Amino acid sequence: MENLRGIFFMTVAMASFALEDLIIKILSKDIPVSQILISVGIVSVCIFIIIGKIQKIPIIRSKDIQNPLIFFRTISDMLGAIFIVYAISLISLSTVSSYLQAIPLLVTAGSAIFFKEKVGWRRWSAVIVGFCGVILILKPGMNSFQSNSILAFIGIFFLGLRDLITRNVKSDISSLSISIYAFLATTIGGVLLIPISNTFVVLSSLQLYLILLSAVIASFSYFMLVLATRKGDVSVISPFRYTRLLFALILAVFILGERPDIYTLVGATIIILSGCYTFWREYLIKKNKYINNKSVR
Repeated sequence: MENLRGIFFMTVAMASFALEDLIIKILSKDIPVSQILISVGIVSVCIFIIIGKIQKIPIIRSKDIQNPLIFFRTISDMLGAIFIVYAISLISLSTVSSYLQAIPLLVTAGSAIFFKEKVGWRRWSAVIVGFCGVILILKPGMNSFQSNSILAFIGIFFLGLRDLITRNVKSDISSLSISIYAFLATTIGGVLLIPISNTFVVLSSLQLYLILLSAVIASFSYFMLVLATRKGDVSVISPFRYTRLLFALILAVFILGERPDIYTLVGATIIILSGCYTFWREYLIKKNKYINNKSVR
């Protein structure tokens, strides 16, 4: 039952994230990235504070702020948001969404490097093949290479670090608190970008509605993601992250009129297959451990 709930939360989160990315792409045509980050961040924080007050959940606790894992997770989230939103504003939505599929591979590699989790040669091979898919999308040395794609690559690194840390955050820290810290960091990130950003613009009624809608969707999707990563078996739930690309491609093609090239589609397919194989291997390893432990007893 926990796995089914986690799968549901993950799929809903990915659909919502894809819709949020679409709105940000539309807004970024006329609004500076820093203004978008600040606006969405402030509204989202207010939404979560209201929810916390209604449910009588402690919002910000001093021990959470002093927790190094929460601190580094929040910083990683801020940097990831900055680079990804910048990438969305400069390159196609379908390309950015394809890069985002590499995050689970980064988490697998990070688990081995930083937390000494045992990762066999099969999963390492899958990670390497997956990153070949990333390089294929990046297209270095080709005429179609976009230097702005580097922003997306940096963004997925920090988001991968965020998810890696999330797996090691104690469950006594509420999902609501984690979400508030993330959007506070997003707001701060927007403020830090002001010196290098374009002049803020006066929002039209439509832009204001889109900002509010984006904040509501961002708050909802982020909360769903945190719940998904803290419920059930990660190896079963995580593959459903890839539904984000499906939702993003549908929105990009039918609403933005984008036409992903063959390199992007093939690269994304390689990344997804590599990620699914990695999760499958993790599932088999955990299953074998459970069987062995049960037989010993």
